[in-house]
Amino acid sequence: MSFISLEFVLLLLLCFTLYHLVSTQKRKFVLLAASGVFIGYFNPLFLVTALAVSLFTYRAAILVEQASEKKRGSRLIYWGSISCLVLCWIGFRYANRLTGDTGIVFPLGMSFYTFQAIGYLTEVYWEEEKAERNLVNLLLYMLLFMKFLSGPIERSTDLLPQIRKLSPASYSMMTYGLKLIVVGLVKKLLLADHIAPYIDDVFHSMHTVSGIERLMACLLYPIELYADFSGYTDMAIGTGMLFGLKLSPNFAHPFAAQTTAEFWRRWHISLSSWVRDYLFLPLSSFTRRWGQWGMAASLMVTFIALGIWHGAGWTFAVYGLIQGLVIVWELRTERIRNKVKGYIGKPLFATLSVIRTYLIFAVSLVFFKAQSISDAFYFLRNISFQSHVSWKEINIGMSDHICIVTGATLLLILLYDFFMSRGDLHLRFEKQPALFRWTVYYLIVFAVFAYGKFGTEDFIYLQF
Repeated sequence: MSFISLEFVLLLLLCFTLYHLVSTQKRKFVLLAASGVFIGYFNPLFLVTALAVSLFTYRAAILVEQASEKKRGSRLIYWGSISCLVLCWIGFRYANRLTGDTGIVFPLGMSFYTFQAIGYLTEVYWEEEKAERNLVNLLLYMLLFMKFLSGPIERSTDLLPQIRKLSPASYSMMTYGLKLIVVGLVKKLLLADHIAPYIDDVFHSMHTVSGIERLMACLLYPIELYADFSGYTDMAIGTGMLFGLKLSPNFAHPFAAQTTAEFWRRWHISLSSWVRDYLFLPLSSFTRRWGQWGMAASLMVTFIALGIWHGAGWTFAVYGLIQGLVIVWELRTERIRNKVKGYIGKPLFATLSVIRTYLIFAVSLVFFKAQSISDAFYFLRNISFQSHVSWKEINIGMSDHICIVTGATLLLILLYDFFMSRGDLHLRFEKQPALFRWTVYYLIVFAVFAYGKFGTEDFIYLQF
C-alpha cells in the first residue's frame, strides 16, 4: 500500500475518523490496527517479521534493564540482542546472494525498524531510556504506519513520550500536516516521477547514449532522489501531524551545503545522525589513541558501512568509500580552503563550494545507480558535451511539455527550500490575505492533478 494509492487514502480517512472519536487508550489500538493493515497489505509475512522483531526488542530491552539493575550480565544480553537483530537483517538482506534463491523477498521497512530497535536497546543499555513495559506503546513505536517504510528513523526518547499520551491534533497542526502532504506530492508527482524513467533509460542504455545524455542523467539523478525521498518524508511527517505526532525532520536544504560533511548533516538526517551516534562516535572513541588516523579510519568504516546498508554490492561500498574519502580530505584541507576563501571572497567561495559538493555527490551516485563497478566507471569515463545528432539530446528524451513542468517544479522547490531556510514559510504564509492563500492552494492542487504523473506508486527508498 503506497502513500499514493486509493487504498491508502481510504485507510487514512477511516483511521483519522476513528482516532478522533475514541478515547486515548483506544486511539493506540486504532493506530496499531491501521499499521497492521498497512504492513500486511504488502505481504502478511512482512507483518509477521516486523511483529517478531518488535516482540524480541520489547523483551530484550526489559532483560537489559533488569540485568543493569542487578549489575551483572547486561553487556552480554545487550550485545547478544544486537547481534541477533543484525544477523536477522543480514539474513534477509543477503539471502538471495547467500542461497541463490531469487524468490526470497527482503521485508519492506526492515532496515528502518531494525535501526530503531538497535537505537532503542542502546539507549536502554546506556541507561538514557527506561525499557517500555506497555507492549502496545512499543509496538506503535516500531510499526507506526506513516514512518514504517522509509523512516524517519525515530529515537525512542522523541517518539515514545508522544505515543504514551496520544491526543487529537489541533486544527493548526492538521492544516500544517496537510500542507506538507501537498508539498510531498508536488515533489513526487511533478518532478521525481516525471524525470525518473528518462534517467533510468540513460543508465540502462549507457553504452549507446551520447556523452551529453550521460552528463545530464548524472546531474539530474540527485534531484530525482531528493524529490522522491524528501517527498516521501514530507508526506510521512504531514500524516503524523494529522494524529498529533511530530516526526523528526529528514532533510534541511541539503543542496545548500558547502561541504560533504555538512551535506550529510542535512541529507537523510535521521539516518546520518543514527550512524553518527551509534557507530561513528563509539568507533572514534575506540580509535582516538591513533589521533587523526583514528578519526579517518572511523569515518571510512562508518561511510562504507552506510554504503553497504543501501545494498548488497560493491557499487554501494564504493559509494560509501567516496563519501568517506571526501570528508577526510575536507578535514585535512580546511586550513587551505579558509585561505582560498580569504583570497576570492566569501560569496564566491560559498557558491563554488556548493557546486563542488553537489558535483561530488552526483558523481558518487553513479556508483549508487549503476549495476556494476565497471558500468559506473564506463559511465563516468564517457561523460562529455558531445551529442549524436543535436544539442537537444540535453533533455535526455523528455518532451518539451515535461521539461517545462519539471523545470518549473524544480524552480518552485528550490525557492520553497530557500524561504524555508530563512524561517517557516507555512507560518508566514498564514499571515497573508485569505483570498491570496486559497488561490495559491487551489492552483497547487490543480497542478498536481493536471500535470502530476500518477500510476507510479513506488518510492526509491522502499528497496532499502
